[in-house]
Amino acid sequence: MSEKTGVVVSWLTTGLVLIVCYDVFTRYIIGRSSIAIQELEWHLFAVIFLLGAPFTLKHDKHVRVDVLYMRFSPKKQAWIDLVGSLIFLIPFSTLIVITSWKFAMNSLSIGETSPDPGGLPMRYILKMCIPLGFTLLGFQGLALASRSLMTLLSRDINRTVD
Repeated sequence: MSEKTGVVVSWLTTGLVLIVCYDVFTRYIIGRSSIAIQELEWHLFAVIFLLGAPFTLKHDKHVRVDVLYMRFSPKKQAWIDLVGSLIFLIPFSTLIVITSWKFAMNSLSIGETSPDPGGLPMRYILKMCIPLGFTLLGFQGLALASRSLMTLLSRDINRTVD
């Protein structure tokens, strides 16, 4: 699931670049601005971030704060990934899903739109991406924890072959 959403999100990134170029052109060259276009920019950015995070985690392309991690052995990295997933990532994702669900459902039930004149309709779609994105991130965290556990439980193949 992370792979498929990541591919879709990658195309949204291209769309976001084109929309930003259009916004800059119309604002600074033509001298007019559109609230809907500006809102579309931050809506797309939010969707890219929320739905792209699981894909990024799956491919290990996320930003790491730990500068020592890359110098560790695969087993030590697996320990860090396992503990980090079980203590931080999965509980945090679960907390966000639980707390954002009512927020998103309230938005859906009232058919929330932008409060700004000329803004975008269907703001609830954006708000539904919060629990969806963190659900996918939690599942990817489970996959990372499982992969880390498998690494920790596996024997070193190179040693057994020699």
